[in-house]
Amino acid sequence: MTEQSRHRGILSPVVTPFDAKLRPDISRLSAQCRWLLSNDVGLALFGTNSEATSLGLNERIEILEGLVDAGIPVSRMMPGTGTCSITDTVELTRRAVKHGCAGVLMLPPFYYKGVSDDGLYAYFSDVIERVSDANLRVYLYHIPPVSQTPLSLALIERLLKAYPTIIAGVKDSGGHWENTAAMINAFGNDGFDVFAGSEAFLLQTMRAGGQGCISATANVNPAAIAHLYQSWTAADADQQQAALTATREIFQSYPMIPALKAAVAQHSGIKGWANVRPPMVALDANQRDHLAADLKAAGFTMPGLKELADA
Repeated sequence: MTEQSRHRGILSPVVTPFDAKLRPDISRLSAQCRWLLSNDVGLALFGTNSEATSLGLNERIEILEGLVDAGIPVSRMMPGTGTCSITDTVELTRRAVKHGCAGVLMLPPFYYKGVSDDGLYAYFSDVIERVSDANLRVYLYHIPPVSQTPLSLALIERLLKAYPTIIAGVKDSGGHWENTAAMINAFGNDGFDVFAGSEAFLLQTMRAGGQGCISATANVNPAAIAHLYQSWTAADADQQQAALTATREIFQSYPMIPALKAAVAQHSGIKGWANVRPPMVALDANQRDHLAADLKAAGFTMPGLKELADA
């Protein structure tokens, strides 16, 4: 895999559309992916905001292969393949590598709490050895507020030493800039690409030597986030960052996944986009109205979405 094929910039954990029977809608998802790509945002399929843990193994495989068949470029995909089961993780990872995805985003096994670095190292090592493919690129997924399974600097160092060409980077969704900065400082010169887990940290990440962000709100605000990545050295970069953070704070004031889907539903004109899988619950009418009003007051739009959704 060439250096040019490595992920850079902005990626979105693409929200997953469900039909009235809560089955994944690959056609609708393909249109959403095309809209994100048209705004220079890559595709972190099966991320947290994709409701990935509510999808079965076969469903994830069906979605991945459906997008490949639809012509969505695999070079822009970083599918989430980490599960609590080594065998499921290996199967998903093998499929992603077989199709040519430029990397996979891998959660640690998160059900058992208080596991040691030795246990986490054994998990990642076993997956890598079973996949046994030189084209594999693993981006570790550090999200302790959700997983309760942090990835320490010592663990990352150990994995990099054992698999220097396989361990490609990290998404740091811990919410603490100090940890992101520590990852960049420790490993940023070793071919290890650090992505912030929110665009609220994008400018800091770029100034420190990181590679971008993988962010929930890239689902709905892709162009503005990608623009800051492209122009982070510009004189107005701090003003751009403030505007991005303000928009994110609107979405964070509601349940995030239902809010993202409500915005896509409103701006695409497709009501079914608001469907979520239990245990998620869609925004109620009052929440939807308040979210729409908050976004309108902020001048928020999603240009081009309806046209691609209707295509």
